[in-house]
Amino acid sequence: MYRTKTTSFLSFFNFLSSSLSPLATPKTPTPLHKHRKQKMGSPNNKPARIFSPHNHTSPCTRTHQIGALLLIATTFFLTRLFDQAIPTCPPSSLNNDHSSPNVVHLSDGGSLSWPQRGYGSHLSLKIYVYEEDEIDGLKELLRGRDGKISADACLKGQWGTQVKIHGLLLESRFRTRKKEEADLFFVPAYVKCVRMMGGLNDKEINHTYVKVLSQMPYFRRSGGRDHIFVFPSGAGAHLFRSWATYINRSIILTPEADRTDKKDTSAFHTWKDIIIPGNVEDGMTRGVAMVQPLTLSKRKYLANYLGRAQGKVGRLKLIELAKQYPDKLESPELKLSGPDKFGRMEYFQHLRNAKFCLAPRGESSWTLRFYESFFVECVPVILSDQAEFPFQNVIDYTQISIKWPSTRIGLELLEYLESIPDENIEQMIAAGRQIRCLWVYAPEFESCSAMQGIMWELHRKVRKFHQSAETFWLHNRTIVDRHLVEFSSWVPPMPCPDDC
Repeated sequence: MYRTKTTSFLSFFNFLSSSLSPLATPKTPTPLHKHRKQKMGSPNNKPARIFSPHNHTSPCTRTHQIGALLLIATTFFLTRLFDQAIPTCPPSSLNNDHSSPNVVHLSDGGSLSWPQRGYGSHLSLKIYVYEEDEIDGLKELLRGRDGKISADACLKGQWGTQVKIHGLLLESRFRTRKKEEADLFFVPAYVKCVRMMGGLNDKEINHTYVKVLSQMPYFRRSGGRDHIFVFPSGAGAHLFRSWATYINRSIILTPEADRTDKKDTSAFHTWKDIIIPGNVEDGMTRGVAMVQPLTLSKRKYLANYLGRAQGKVGRLKLIELAKQYPDKLESPELKLSGPDKFGRMEYFQHLRNAKFCLAPRGESSWTLRFYESFFVECVPVILSDQAEFPFQNVIDYTQISIKWPSTRIGLELLEYLESIPDENIEQMIAAGRQIRCLWVYAPEFESCSAMQGIMWELHRKVRKFHQSAETFWLHNRTIVDRHLVEFSSWVPPMPCPDDC
């Protein structure tokens, strides 16, 4: 770092002042033996007079003073020239370097920079992915009891995040095949899909998870703190009934922040878990979207809500409000099947026909419509008070969305939305267009993707040391259990640690 002009000048001025001042002229010290000979009250015990006639130091004349001032002035101007010739680089500019590994390049040419505080300047982590044949029971969590459910069959719907994240980690450059060098461990499971397709029931899912975890020495070593689980929407981690006993300290990837409608306890904790984007239809996120956005002037409605009522208060209010103001709000009561069910193409064609896409809560606080709205360039309006959103370290959600109190759904909301100028709507749409690539589960070579964001979040979870209530260590760095058995000799199955 370069000194500022002021600091450089003042330092040099002080130095010259002290050096050239007549008062600073050094006096030849009196030898020690002369001090001893002098006594108190003797004629020789008098203060020395610097300017006495007997002092042989050359006097400071006016010529000396003028010369000193000229030297100071010359030094000042040379210092200024030197400072201007060399550009300074503030530390914050380092984060704007597009070649830096902690920069994610966006689709429109912009970029997002993960903050170095708490993250570091580049991704550095190794993740071990358990093989389905490695642990007894893991294959059932992936394929069902009969092994007939394929990964391709589980790609669509919200359980698709379990499949996509697993597949992308298998191909990741951060994957390691050596457990002893791994920072984190990924436990693959497609239980939401397996459950929906009849491959396992709730009781079987719970029993199988317990059996799988009991065979993982590394899980016991850390109490599960370095193990990663993915739970999509639809009960989230509650798909594993005993989650609170076994994985309450593990890293959970989920779009859901709670399940407050049906469960008393949320499985999500902001200090350890990671909110991930929902699984948006591939036809809208890959290549040319199957439905293109409309210009604002061509959109028929001010706002829309396209979803089932599910008996939820906020959703019922919107459906009723649409009946009162059908020219402003589109909100048909959709069904899971029959003539009132939209196909995917039809759904996005309706979604793009409004300036604002309303996103009330359903069974949990999150909603896929929030993410879908960015791909039809409709400003999302969040009507879910407990909703959490991904990658808040780099995304300012006030620039790309609106959050409105769910207790104030009514005409007041429509009047507020109607008061927003199209210019402001266009600005929010443009900002959303920049970051929507972070909602896409794309391969690692893509410069901006959901996996890029997840990797940065996982990077922050890496620990140098692993411990639990059942982990102990000795003077020679040996890790042992409560019976002083070395970690390398731990034999499964093992009971869950007290704090897991």
